[in-house]
This record gives sequence, structure tokens and C-alpha cells, in this order.
Amino acid sequence: MKRFSILDLAPVTEEQTMSQAMAASVALAQHAESLGFHRFWLAEHHNIAGIASAATSVLIGHIASATKTMRIGAGGIMLPNHAPMMVAEQFGTLAALYPDRIDLGLGRAPGSDMDTARALRRNMQGGDQFPEDVVELLNFLGDNPNDAKVRAFPGEGSHVPVWILGSSLFGAQLAAHLGLPYAFASHFAPAHLEQALHIYRTKFRPSQWLGAPYAMMAMGVVGADTDEEARFLHSTQLMSFANVIQGAPGKLRKPVSDVEAHVPAHILGHVRGAMSIAAVGSPSTVQRRVTDIVGQYAPDEVIVTSMIYDLPARLASLTIASEALSALVE
Repeated sequence: MKRFSILDLAPVTEEQTMSQAMAASVALAQHAESLGFHRFWLAEHHNIAGIASAATSVLIGHIASATKTMRIGAGGIMLPNHAPMMVAEQFGTLAALYPDRIDLGLGRAPGSDMDTARALRRNMQGGDQFPEDVVELLNFLGDNPNDAKVRAFPGEGSHVPVWILGSSLFGAQLAAHLGLPYAFASHFAPAHLEQALHIYRTKFRPSQWLGAPYAMMAMGVVGADTDEEARFLHSTQLMSFANVIQGAPGKLRKPVSDVEAHVPAHILGHVRGAMSIAAVGSPSTVQRRVTDIVGQYAPDEVIVTSMIYDLPARLASLTIASEALSALVE
């Protein structure tokens, strides 16, 4: 493993305003930078009261202005929601403001329900335009002839690093075909992780953007002084994901000691399976689990995420994660 990073959704707790949630993300990013995290990525989601990162590029700029060296980016922008030229202009602007610090991860899903997707896009095109849209976006960010009819300013010539994100085999195949770095959402969809990494690595074609495959995997990490305390803190994320599965996403709930009493057994079993690529426990437990996961999948980079209700506890968990991951950097 070469690097470790962090994925944030700017989570909003039951007791927070949106402004307070964004301020907490700034504090998290600054703490992550002090700990040696390489990237801080924000994800696009819509119509969810518990997530404040819907206007992802705006929040990326805010986080970048509050940090100094860490790369800040999207993990990711849901490209079906946007015209490629507008994404190129937004991230070209960010790259001009924060040179060599901006990443652009692209997802294929709408990041919302279909009603919200219609509200975002106004019309629903048939078919999957994602591969074509990725290529169009790459062209806008690259070098173009002076007589090109449509050009992105800012954006053109910025060569903002573009990543393909995914939770299935499609993204792995596309990233390999285009010669782009690849990030797998194993923190909530681990089923195809091993197969996706194999496809990406074996089918990768070197490109002008990347000479060899570079694979990132996501992992949930909740660290605390004891295993019991970490499991208690982790209940917030279990309940949050359960609410999403049941079609009732909302703000983060306070942790509970008896999560089984708050989530139906069949839903909780599904949630635990979906979040199995995780390290939850004391520093020694987190170290063992992280070491096992990295040893099994051999990622080039790990990106960690967590939904912890209390900010001081979240910062402390991030410190534990950094200590465990730092020991594995080669």
C-alpha cells in the first residue's frame, strides 16, 4: 500500500445545522491533513437530510481553502446528473485555485432516487451514456486545438486527475479500458471487490493519464479506546445505512448500546454484510483488521470512511486509523 486517504459525506447529526456539519468536515479535513492522509474526498448525494455534500464542488473548494497540502476531491461526482462541460468548468476552476491538489472521481449512479434524479436532470435519457460522457469530460480537461468549437474555460489544459468509481464490475472494465485509476466502494458493497480488482489489473491498458493500474479500495474504520466503545459508536452508521435501505434516510442518530432493538434483524443482517470491509474496535483490533484486509486485497491505496455522531470521537477514530494505516505504507 502506497497511501491512505479519507472519504467524507459531511454528515449532519440530529443536533446540527448544515453550517455546523460543514464546519465539522473542515475540522475533520484539517485533522486528517495533520495525520498524513493523502486525499480528502467528498461524495455527491441528494435529497438526504443527513448529508451536506450535495453541492460537491462548492464544498470541495471550501475544504481546499481550509487546508494546505492534502489533495481534495470528489469521490465522486455522479456524472449522469451533469453535463460534462459543466463538470470540466467547475473542476478546472478548482484546479486553477488550488493547483495540483484537486481530484475528480466519477460515478455512474445518480446518487439519489429516480424522482430526485428527474428533478436534477429535468429529462431522463434512455440508455447508459456514462462511458461517452467520461470521454467527453476527459477531452474538455485535456489539450484541444485552437479551432475546437466548444472548449471549457477554466478546465482545458488543467488535466485534473480523473478516477472511475464503482461498486460493480462495469467500472473496473471501463477504468481498465480507458487507462484511469480506479476506486471500489467496498465500504458498502464488498461482494464484487476481489473480482473487480482482478479485472481492472489484468485488463488495464496504459494511457496518457496512467502508465500502470492504480487501485483504491474503501474501508469503514471506527476506532476507540475499547472494542465495546467502538461498537457503540459504530451503531450510528449501522442505523443510518438501515434507514437508507428502508427508504427513510435522515440525519445521523445518536449511538445506542442495543442496535438490535432499533433495526429489524433481517435489515441489520444485510447492513452488517454490506459493511463487512471494516475495522471496528480498539487500536490493536483496528490494526489487526486493517492489516488483514490490506494483506488480502493488496490495494495501492485505502480510503477510509465512518459515520460517527460526536466530532471529538470521530477525530480520535481518525487518529487510530492513521496509526494503523501508516504502519502498512511501503
